Amino acid sequence: MTVPVRQIEPLIRVQSDDFDLSVETARLTDGRTDIGAVVAFSGLCRDEGGSLSALELEHYPGMAEVEIARIAGQAIDRWPLQGLSVIHRYGKIKPGENIVLVVAASAHRHAAFEAASFMMDFLKTRAPFWKQEHDAEGRPQGWVEAKAEDDAAQSRWSER
Repeated sequence: MTVPVRQIEPLIRVQSDDFDLSVETARLTDGRTDIGAVVAFSGLCRDEGGSLSALELEHYPGMAEVEIARIAGQAIDRWPLQGLSVIHRYGKIKPGENIVLVVAASAHRHAAFEAASFMMDFLKTRAPFWKQEHDAEGRPQGWVEAKAEDDAAQSRWSER
């Protein structure tokens, strides 16, 4: 007897407003008894040793949501998830503030961990966001270049 696979609809939001990790996790888990594991990753803005006053993120509206949804669909196809939320902020974000949230829910921890890691690796390399640093005095600096280590992290998923 085969158990039907429950196809989930991921929650995808690109917004300037902050988010609350607890609220977003509860949104996936409240009233659910089929979830045995939740992995949440929250990416925060760093101050880079005091040299950064803010990170300004720009995105391509519409395209960013479509690309994140495409990546989320790959995660859903790859792992048995019961829920998946991805929230990415844009605008000027100060050190200590949230930038991105990925919450993956599954019956088992392995799938939740893997899906969350997959999502972050692809968000870092494929989602259409651009980052500009603002120095300690608030002056805009250069745009942040892509990092080879992010590409290497993302490439590991094609090896599986």
